[in-house]
Amino acid sequence: MFTVVVAWLAVVAVCVAAVLFGQTARTAPRRRRRRTRARVGLFVSLSGPWLAVLGAAGAGAVTGAWLTAAAAGACGVVLAAVLGLAMHPH
Repeated sequence: MFTVVVAWLAVVAVCVAAVLFGQTARTAPRRRRRRTRARVGLFVSLSGPWLAVLGAAGAGAVTGAWLTAAAAGACGVVLAAVLGLAMHPH
């Protein structure tokens, strides 16, 4: 039980770090013309980590495999942050 709680606390910490990292894309100097890809990248970098955590929590609730869901959630958060950075590189 202790391992699961620590794993989920780590997932939340990674998520907060990814969202703060995504804020750099939001506060970067803006160009005149915004592309659709940049808007999607900004959405992914700001909202993607939270959606990954919610999806992992839902999967953990459905399957009962909370530790596995926490690991998948952390991977999903990192993937969302990297995709957001790749789509909106500032």
